[in-house]
Amino acid sequence: MTDQKDDPLRPTQDKRGFYMLPQAPMEAGYYSYGKMDGKPDRGGYQYAHPIMMTAILRVGIEWQAIDKRRFGVGNISRADRFDDDEHKTHLEGLEVDVRALRKDGLHLPVRWGDKEYDQEATAKLIGLFHTFAPVMVVYFNDPKVPFVKPLIGHNDHFHVGLRG
Repeated sequence: MTDQKDDPLRPTQDKRGFYMLPQAPMEAGYYSYGKMDGKPDRGGYQYAHPIMMTAILRVGIEWQAIDKRRFGVGNISRADRFDDDEHKTHLEGLEVDVRALRKDGLHLPVRWGDKEYDQEATAKLIGLFHTFAPVMVVYFNDPKVPFVKPLIGHNDHFHVGLRG
């Protein structure tokens, strides 16, 4: 496996000055997940605008104070605003995909309505984003979670869009 420092597809900082989200340090309230070009992305799809970086890190700290489970942070933006046709909205570093929470705490996807889906915790996590970030929209398909809008493909994760 190539060292991340030597991988031109995954520099720690891109030309916009955006940094790659720290890849789930043990003290963080989050873990990272995702694929890029069909392979584990190792942060290659996690370049965040400073507003998003601050939001994720702050929500992670607040989450840790109320829950021992970590939440999954997926796609944010590829380096240098690269558009790969996978995510037309993940270009500016101000959008992030976050997995719905599982009751068992495993770092695996879960769809709303599944037995292991934790609706209360997922709603609480979305609420933290609303409290600590300039949220414009949250897409998620669980109709019982407040402050979300439904969107095709958002059954196992929610999408947070921030004002820049």
